[in-house]
Amino acid sequence: MSTSTLPSAFFWRRVHSLMGLWLVLFLMEHLLTNSQAALLLGDNGRMFVQMVNGLHNLPFLPVIEIVLLGVPFLVHMIWGLQRLFTAKSNSKSSDGSTPNLKGYGRNHAYTWQRISSWILLFGIIGHVVQFRFLDLPVQLNQGKASYYFVRVEMDNGLYTVADRLGVTLYDQAAINHQQKLIEERSSEMALLDTAKELPDGGNYDEQKAMLLQSAQHFEQKQAWVKALSKMPLKESEVIVEAKDFGTATLLTVRDTFKNPIYVGLYTIFVLAACFHGFNGLWTACITWGVVLKVSAQKAMLKGAWVLMAIVTFLGLAAIWGTYWLNLRN
Repeated sequence: MSTSTLPSAFFWRRVHSLMGLWLVLFLMEHLLTNSQAALLLGDNGRMFVQMVNGLHNLPFLPVIEIVLLGVPFLVHMIWGLQRLFTAKSNSKSSDGSTPNLKGYGRNHAYTWQRISSWILLFGIIGHVVQFRFLDLPVQLNQGKASYYFVRVEMDNGLYTVADRLGVTLYDQAAINHQQKLIEERSSEMALLDTAKELPDGGNYDEQKAMLLQSAQHFEQKQAWVKALSKMPLKESEVIVEAKDFGTATLLTVRDTFKNPIYVGLYTIFVLAACFHGFNGLWTACITWGVVLKVSAQKAMLKGAWVLMAIVTFLGLAAIWGTYWLNLRN
């Protein structure tokens, strides 16, 4: 590297490190929230629902997600990829042409930091695509009422879970029935045309109020049926209608971790994320001069491992706790 590029490299390494610290904080919050998803027994996932609803109801949420999550992830990923393609591991056996220092634990940690980077690169992309796009609840707002629809695989436990969470299940036959009811009320379509032609202004008219309100209720029913039938169903699937985003998301998480393949993939994902995050936390503390003495670095390393163990437990509780409950609900 030429001396002219050193200031730029120094700056971006610090930014990369700083974004990593921020993402560790997000990881702790995210896995703490997710760990509550396994508590369908007892409090019916109440804390998970409350925490997810609190985040979902934040004002300007899309801006917050882009600025506080999207940008840090992108910066950390871009500079991390550059390091991935230029970094060289020295913790493996060698023929003598390259350094071989596999007796040092930190060299092995450096190697696993690179390996976990690749796991996280594909894991985060898959996770975002699944929960932010493919399985994101369909939302319908109608005045004071809101409805959230998710598609899940039917199982025996879902009957009691739906009852405890206060959600409604619709199979394809029930959806077809709702569509038929709307079609049979075709005479009410005239209300919509009549309501659109009413003159504006004037004194309060009770008949006009009834007509406009009836037309609005019919339009809302049409929109409800359209949202209900938006997602095509397989024979073994149903649509769940929930009254809040947190409950709908809880059922999506439950449905995901019924599948042993997802359980295995997300277990690897969580282990990689926790190791990468807290090993990075330790190196960031050295990078930023928080710990300088060898004794302080050793103490900080132990603290990072303890935090990693706690957060890993929370992440695995969400996965395996939900899977275990699915087998018994």
